[in-house]
Amino acid sequence: MQAGTAVTPRLMGGFRTAKHRSIIPGAVREEIAMKLFVLSLAVLFVAGPLVAAEDMETAFQSLKETVESKKDAAEIKKQAAETCALAREMIAGATSESDMDKARVKRAREIELYTEYALYATAVSAPHATAIDLLSTLEQQNPKSKYLDEGYLRYFQALSQTGAASKIPAIAEKALPNFPNNEDLLLVLADTAINRKQYDRALGYAKRVVAAVDKHKKPETMAAADWEKKRGTVLGHGHWIAGVVYYDKSQFYQADKELRAALPFIKGNDAMLGPALFDLGVANFQLGKMMMKKAQVLEAAKFSEQAAAVKGYSQAQMAAHNALEMKTEAGRMGAR
Repeated sequence: MQAGTAVTPRLMGGFRTAKHRSIIPGAVREEIAMKLFVLSLAVLFVAGPLVAAEDMETAFQSLKETVESKKDAAEIKKQAAETCALAREMIAGATSESDMDKARVKRAREIELYTEYALYATAVSAPHATAIDLLSTLEQQNPKSKYLDEGYLRYFQALSQTGAASKIPAIAEKALPNFPNNEDLLLVLADTAINRKQYDRALGYAKRVVAAVDKHKKPETMAAADWEKKRGTVLGHGHWIAGVVYYDKSQFYQADKELRAALPFIKGNDAMLGPALFDLGVANFQLGKMMMKKAQVLEAAKFSEQAAAVKGYSQAQMAAHNALEMKTEAGRMGAR
C-alpha cells in the first residue's frame, strides 16, 4: 500500500480507495429533493402575493398623497397608471377562492377605483387641455367608469373651449352604450340630430333625455343648486327639441304639449324662446280652428306677439303678421 493513500473498511472482500459517496440511497435522495422543491415553491407562492400587495399599497399611498397635495397632473396621471397596473396584476393573480385571495381582490378593486377617481377629480379643476388628457385617459383605462358618467359634461366643455367641439358627437355616440341614461350624452346626440335634420332620431333622443333627467338623482359631487340649474336646462332643451320636431311633422297637439313644458326652462334663452313661441302660436291657431275654440286662437295670437318681441329673432316680422291674422280669425268666430 502506498503511503498517503486512505482506505475505507473492507467491503465485500477487499479494500477500495476512499471517494465521496452518499450513504443515502438514490430514491430517497430524489424524494428529499422533490420535497425541497415543493417547499421552495410554497414559500414563493406565499411571499409573491405579499410582496405584490405591499407594492400595490405603497403605490396607492403615494398616489393618494399626490392627489391630496394637488401636485402636477402629469405626475398623477403617471402614478394612476402604475397603481392601476399593480391592482390589476393582483386581481389576475388571485386564482383561488380562499378568503385571503378574496380579500386581496376586494382591496385591489378599491384601489383600482381610486385611480379612476384620481383622474376625474384632477380633471374637474384642471385647465381645459389637461382635463381632456386626463378624461380621455380615464376613458381608455375603463370606459365604464362611474366617474365618466359624471365627467362627460366637463369633457365636452373642455373640448368646446379648445376648438375641438367637432369631436364631441362621436365621443358621445361611442360612450352611450356604456351610459344609456346619461343626460349629457343624450342631449349632445339630440342636438346633433336636429342640426342634421334627422328629426326622428332627434325626437327619440329628446324623449330619452327628458325621461333620464326626471329619474336622475343629484350627483354626490354636485351642489343642490347646481343640479337644479342643470336639470332645468336639460329638461327645457329636451322638451324644446321634441316640440320643434312635432311642429315640423304638423303634429300640433304634441308640439303644443312639449313646447309649453319647455317654456319655464328656456326663458332668457332667446335662441330657443323665439322659435318656441312662434311654433306655439301656429300650433294653437291650428288646434283652435279645428276645435272651433276662439280662446285658443286668441292665445295663439298672444304667443305670436311674444315671439315678435323676442330680441334678435329672425322671424319676428312673420310672428307679428301671424298675430294680426289670428286676431282677425278670432273675430269671425263665436264666443266659444
